[in-house]
Amino acid sequence: MNARKQAVLDAIDAANSKDPNLEDGQPVELLYGQRMSAELDRLFPDASDPLQIAARGQHVERWKLARSKYPEGRAGYLAWRKAQGVHHADVVMGLMEHGGYSADDVESAGRMLRKQGIKRNDEVQALEDVICFVFLKWYFQPFAEKHSAEKIQSIVEKTARKMSEQGRARVLSEFDLPAELAAAFQA
Repeated sequence: MNARKQAVLDAIDAANSKDPNLEDGQPVELLYGQRMSAELDRLFPDASDPLQIAARGQHVERWKLARSKYPEGRAGYLAWRKAQGVHHADVVMGLMEHGGYSADDVESAGRMLRKQGIKRNDEVQALEDVICFVFLKWYFQPFAEKHSAEKIQSIVEKTARKMSEQGRARVLSEFDLPAELAAAFQA
């Protein structure tokens, strides 16, 4: 791994190590970033530096923008998610600029983190597929334990719609989903 990329990844990890929320004794967002990088390496082993950095920085400092500061309901949730994307992009772009990346690479990572170009830009879509795989692999089961069957079905359908055709096919081959959930990935 090149030193410039490693320095940016280390800076993201340093920021995320300050997350006060813990999972398995580790800061939640530090663990999430590591899972994102591992899944990206598995799914897209030839990923560009900006994509590798965007994957690691997907939730950088996520705890700083509390969901509770936004209105209840879907509109408030979407506003919070958009603000998170802008925050993640700003932090990562600043780290990349400081690390000597070109303006094009910096902006590319920013677009990915702001989700600009899903279904139109291969790298934005690759990041979204990785996000969905990480959710399904690490976070779906705890989510499902807390929600109704209708809510679970809705979330699975939304997840599948965000993914590429190749990503949906891989989900079907890698996860043992009940038929009603697997149907969302068949299209």
